[in-house]
Amino acid sequence: MATTGIEAPGRAQIGAKTLRTDRWWITPLVTFIALSGFLVYSTWRVLSNQYYFYEPYISVYYSPCLSNTCVPGSGFANTPISWWSLSPALLTAWIPLAFRFTCYYYRKSYYRAFWMSPPACAVAEPHGKYTGERRLPLIFNNVHRYAFYLGLLLNVVLTWDAIIAFRNHDGQWGHMGLGTLLLVANAACLWMYSLSCHSCRNAVGGRITHFSKHPVRYQMWTFVSKLNKKHMQWAWISLGTVVLADFYVYLLASGRVTDITFF
Repeated sequence: MATTGIEAPGRAQIGAKTLRTDRWWITPLVTFIALSGFLVYSTWRVLSNQYYFYEPYISVYYSPCLSNTCVPGSGFANTPISWWSLSPALLTAWIPLAFRFTCYYYRKSYYRAFWMSPPACAVAEPHGKYTGERRLPLIFNNVHRYAFYLGLLLNVVLTWDAIIAFRNHDGQWGHMGLGTLLLVANAACLWMYSLSCHSCRNAVGGRITHFSKHPVRYQMWTFVSKLNKKHMQWAWISLGTVVLADFYVYLLASGRVTDITFF
């Protein structure tokens, strides 16, 4: 006889999977479809190795472009890396993937939507035991703090890309198109997603015994705590801006549309 868990003595023995009468399955189903669509789209774009640069815009997936095979004009800081004929996106695209995959909110989402562990609150899961995040592959979730720091560096690069998007094809400043707005919006949303992260909150205010002795960090912690309440929303919004910004660059680079310019 089990001594812990739902089979422990004294626990209510309910044979039904759940007694909930609402449509609890809608949320995990929508999450499964949305995340699956994002993974399919991202895989296609990362491996396609084409249509990722239309001056002055560069795809979010390919920035910073560090390979010596980058499209002329898209290279970052003149630091080409010999990368054979593979997609240069493989050098950096793993950073945001690692950050999101290990994110506390996304863990909840894909645990429920993909692994049904559990599929929803008050709904029994099909797994016979739970080992937590102590074994492969979930043990990699413990690198979230490091993925967060790398994500911040990537945000700096994407912010620079958004600034560069205000330049004309000839390098002169004074341009703004729809691509400019999308890159700026994407950079802003990624910063909001990163700063609202639970690891950011802990990094700013963690290990402080007396906030009164650290007024600056206390103010930072208070600000991040307010953002943290909307972490889920920023997680989804930033996911959408990544796709929109990249897809617009793809349409421009492939010649399917022309850039909508404002000045």
